[in-house]
Amino acid sequence: MKNLIIVESPTKAKTIKQFLGKDYEVIASKGHIRDLPKRTMGIKYEAGEFIPEYTIDSDHKSIVDELIKLTKKSKAVYIATDEDREGEAIGYHIAVAIGKKPDLLPRIVFHEITKSAILDSLKSPRHIDMDKVNAQQARRLLDRLVGYNLSPLISSKIQRGLSAGRVQSSALKIIVDREKEILNFKPITYYTIDTIMLPSTPFELVEYNGEKIQKLSLQDKKEANCIVESIKNSKFSIINIENKKKKSATPPPFMTSTLQQSASSILGFSPSRTMQNAQRLYEGVMTHKGTMGVITYMRTDSLNIAKVAQDEARSLIKKQYGDKYVPQKPKIYTTKSKGAQEAHEAIRPTLLEFTPEIATQYLKNDELRLYSLIYKRFLASQMTDAEFDSQNIFIASDNAKLKASGRKLVFDGFYKVLGNEDKDNILPNFKVGEILELKECKAVKHETEPPARFSEASMIKTLESLGIGRPSTYAPTITLLSNRDYISIEKKQIKPQEIAFKVVELLEEHFFEIVDSKFTANLEEKLDDIADGKQDWQELLCRFYEPFIDKIKSGKTSIKSQKLALPTGEECPMCGKELVKRSSRYGEFVGCSGYPKCKFIKKEEKQETAKEVESFGECEKCGLPMIKKVGRNGEFIACSGYPKCKNTKTLTKQESLDIKCPKCGGEILQRRSKRGMFYGCANYPKCDFISNFKPTNKKCPKCDFLMASRTYRGKEVYECISCKERIIKEEND
Repeated sequence: MKNLIIVESPTKAKTIKQFLGKDYEVIASKGHIRDLPKRTMGIKYEAGEFIPEYTIDSDHKSIVDELIKLTKKSKAVYIATDEDREGEAIGYHIAVAIGKKPDLLPRIVFHEITKSAILDSLKSPRHIDMDKVNAQQARRLLDRLVGYNLSPLISSKIQRGLSAGRVQSSALKIIVDREKEILNFKPITYYTIDTIMLPSTPFELVEYNGEKIQKLSLQDKKEANCIVESIKNSKFSIINIENKKKKSATPPPFMTSTLQQSASSILGFSPSRTMQNAQRLYEGVMTHKGTMGVITYMRTDSLNIAKVAQDEARSLIKKQYGDKYVPQKPKIYTTKSKGAQEAHEAIRPTLLEFTPEIATQYLKNDELRLYSLIYKRFLASQMTDAEFDSQNIFIASDNAKLKASGRKLVFDGFYKVLGNEDKDNILPNFKVGEILELKECKAVKHETEPPARFSEASMIKTLESLGIGRPSTYAPTITLLSNRDYISIEKKQIKPQEIAFKVVELLEEHFFEIVDSKFTANLEEKLDDIADGKQDWQELLCRFYEPFIDKIKSGKTSIKSQKLALPTGEECPMCGKELVKRSSRYGEFVGCSGYPKCKFIKKEEKQETAKEVESFGECEKCGLPMIKKVGRNGEFIACSGYPKCKNTKTLTKQESLDIKCPKCGGEILQRRSKRGMFYGCANYPKCDFISNFKPTNKKCPKCDFLMASRTYRGKEVYECISCKERIIKEEND
């Protein structure tokens, strides 16, 4: 008789099987084999107790039958699901499904899928931790109670098909709040006084007439220009030189959130793409030593590193880079994450000899890029700090004090592995008392900028800092919001859709705790307490459920309908459903009633006079009049039969600049294309003159060609369209 080991993933099963040989059978449950039903609540509430009604779905019935057969034939059955709470719950449900008592089945855990880790875990099995199972059950039931009660309510009050959730709605409010900040932002204009001293060294004004000059100190243009004039006539000498040694600390190894953030910013991976590749690297890939997991468990909020792994890293660093790159003591990191599971390990490579160079022969492109990121980060985390020489030079006149800063890398430390993208800014060898000659002084105009929209990486960082969700929920939360059409991700920025504002507004008014980040984070801490045996899970559910369900009941009558979709009697040209009139913060519009599946919006056509319509002629495709419209790239001509006929033309009417073309003498026109604004000759295609910058009547002193007006490195300049000669624009120019 064989020993049976049950895991979740077929890949994981295949990897473990090769380590153990013929005495063991390894089989995968393929995830959760029991769960709450898909189409009903699946939770009974009787006498203050919640009773989940778990079912085995049709996809898993054959797997359960096979597990039962193998269990009867096996000498011993081991549960070997993932080491987090989700894995603990999966193990519990497997035990129940095969008719075994969960507290009697041996349970093995490991942080990495290597032969030594698997064999070690078999030597010291434990039993399923029911506290962790109950923590997962509480999370699952909480999310079901919120989703199945709140989603129908907001759908009935706003729009069909909407959903709400304990974590997703809290995350959505954060995104909507940031967008409101951006929409309400009013820029502040301010000035800095920048100078160039000979030898060419940039200094910035830091003190004037005894007052410190900070970022927003100078908001008056006249005052800034007065300071410039007074400085132009001053004599400057060096009054102080500060030299400091600074260290750049090694970065910690990755945990789930930081891996997702770095993979997003460095590799351009979405969180889900990162986790899919990390899963494959963890469960087993081909290496030069056979199939094995090449990274430790990828869902972790711990920064712990096993001592044996530290020792291997230090040995490799010494061998490859020398003694000076090995710190005197091993680097130890602690996480600031709330509720971090410190018994786990950080994400690290399991086999340091499987270098990225060797991995090139075995891994797919995405896997290799992610593995290289993890490998280098782990190695760097065990190296010495980088060292810099930092220098501040202060110069002063009778009424002003200016500062220049620079630095130089003197020891690369961990940059030896990660690379240093920051270029040195080395200042000249100045001496205290040295007189400096002023070459240039000017007031530079700036404007404060609105806060940036969240990227997926910065959103994950925010969720982690607020304690919303856990490592396994960050990526799914963003994916869910995107799939529900609450957000769109454009150029790596998360933008809330119109419906998101309405949903958050309703929840803020009537269910504030659902979108309150502190309330959500507090619930996460309570779930951690359940996992640690400090909190009863049924009690937690009761305390949440009773006031929540009272609000749901009263909300059905007290919350006013916000449905603003009025039927128009027209059919949607894309899907055939009825078009309805809606209202958004941009005004009224007509769209498909099948939203979000169908996103058709009827374009509001500008009414043209009969003369205007006639002047644009007939459509060559269908014969209907061509009319003028306005799009994101400006005005254009389109068929009045849209959307049945989609014929369009570029509008030939263009703005003249009253500047002669330097090639043929024709007029230069301002034009638009799909790529944006440009300037070209009216005699195109006979004359091919074109410029991306606005031409002026100013002639280049070198080649006598036209110069264009543009911004270069923050300065307003004239630039020759032909030879690229640049001249700084003066105030009175």
